[in-house]
Amino acid sequence: MLTRSSASKAQAIVRLSGAMTRPALATTMVRAALLHTLKPRQASAAAVAEASTSATTATGDASAVASAQKALAPLDTFLRRHVGPRDSDVEAMLQALGFKSLDEMVSAAVPDSIRLPEPLTINDGEYPERELLAKLKVIATQNKVYRSFIGTGYTDTVVPPVILRNVLENPGWYTQYTPYQPEISQGRLESLLNFQTVISDLTGLPAANASLLDEGTAAGEALVVCLNGSRKRTRNIFFADKNCHPQTLAVLKTRAEGFGAEIVVGDYKTFDFSALGDRLSGALVSYPDTYGTIGDYKALANTVHEQGGQLVVAADLMSLAVLQPPGEFGADIAIGNSQRFGVPLGYGGPHAAFFATTMANQRRVPGRIIGVSRDTDGNRAYRLALQTREQHIRREKASSNICTAQALLANMSAMYAVYHGPEGIKAIADRIHRFTQALATAVTAAGHTVENPSYFDTLRIRVAESTTAAEIHARADERQINLRRIDAATVGITLDEAVTRDELAQLVEVFGGNSADIEAVVATSVAATAAESSAIPEGLTRQGAILSHPIFNRYHSETEMLRYITQLQNKDL
Repeated sequence: MLTRSSASKAQAIVRLSGAMTRPALATTMVRAALLHTLKPRQASAAAVAEASTSATTATGDASAVASAQKALAPLDTFLRRHVGPRDSDVEAMLQALGFKSLDEMVSAAVPDSIRLPEPLTINDGEYPERELLAKLKVIATQNKVYRSFIGTGYTDTVVPPVILRNVLENPGWYTQYTPYQPEISQGRLESLLNFQTVISDLTGLPAANASLLDEGTAAGEALVVCLNGSRKRTRNIFFADKNCHPQTLAVLKTRAEGFGAEIVVGDYKTFDFSALGDRLSGALVSYPDTYGTIGDYKALANTVHEQGGQLVVAADLMSLAVLQPPGEFGADIAIGNSQRFGVPLGYGGPHAAFFATTMANQRRVPGRIIGVSRDTDGNRAYRLALQTREQHIRREKASSNICTAQALLANMSAMYAVYHGPEGIKAIADRIHRFTQALATAVTAAGHTVENPSYFDTLRIRVAESTTAAEIHARADERQINLRRIDAATVGITLDEAVTRDELAQLVEVFGGNSADIEAVVATSVAATAAESSAIPEGLTRQGAILSHPIFNRYHSETEMLRYITQLQNKDL
């Protein structure tokens, strides 16, 4: 940050060169102040210190040092590569604004109370970009990269290389912004419409938006939809099941404060909803819950509706390939995280969330809904169809300013579904569940107890009395594996698309089981599909088809997928 002290020190540097003209002097002073503020003090402070050691030789010595430093200075520095304005640009800007220096301009704009009195000091000095990257790589080697089976909404995934290279790492996709001009955005609009179709198909709800920030944000938005859908202002209580993901509950509570809503956390199976009278606006449950249990929420949906509220279901997107969709058992809103559809973990996100609901709520949906229309020639065209809560529509009354939120990651998830298609997605879900069945059987045989008899990919395991959870975690740590720490006697494990036979064997060994018996366990105790598994409650398996639109049944080779991605990209500017 620029300060007055920066300018004074810059002037000291400028005095070292007495032969400069006035314009050159001003330009040099501005650059010196900018350099002193944005990079470490090393060069400028060293020059000043050198000059002050001997008044008689200051000018000559400083000039020699400055000349040598300039001769040896790297070119790929931050200022050169990333700070756009040049000296002449800065001078013209200051003249137009009526300021003599950048310090004076910043002093007029930024209050002294929040401005640092001195520039930041960075001890290492300024590195050229290539050297800095090399240094960071050396530092990064000190990290221990463990395999995570913690779960709680975050699972590893296999990103198809064709999507990794041509979407995530492609500036034609990662630099896109909100497609306000549909005539130059048909490619990204089609991809976002694909995302909405995936979400609508899997949740069983007709209206889905073009993504949100993350699952916690989506839960907060669901709360707002429930409050806005209530005709009575007294309906300000929102119930949340205690077995939702902890981060989702935390964001929900924070969001409720701004709307004057009360969050009641409890066990949906035992909670007395009738005690709330006509104050219930909605209820949130997880499907499956944070510990893996697959709940049957049909009765809860009826209860909440009788009380005048709406049922919100935070669903695992991959599990919906094999589980009954929330829309079929009475959910009014389905939310969740699309990360496991081909999006890297990214140190915990945020990842693109989804939000699907009934037609009755479609004008209360946050963000944008992409729709299909016709252009002036009658051709099929895509556009931003609904965005009724957005700031540029509602102005000061807006309750959403999300734009298209996580467009890049939503596009990746959409492309993942296009690439794998319905059969591929179901095959991935069935494989995850087979591994989970095998692990549950093996740890049970080793003397431990799987506390959740129903599950898709997550197990809550109470360890045998002969050991402790701490010992289990210690064994996992030896193998560089992270498990969920629930309590002193309970461990959580969530498997994912990327799990291998070797990793399954290691997990079995962590619990003291016999990894040599895995094939035998799979042959005798594991159902081939989730639909045949006893771990999926009766009546909660998916009966209908998924992803039946032709777009999800066409591009399944890498070459075909590459051509489709490029085709969409070429439609945009």
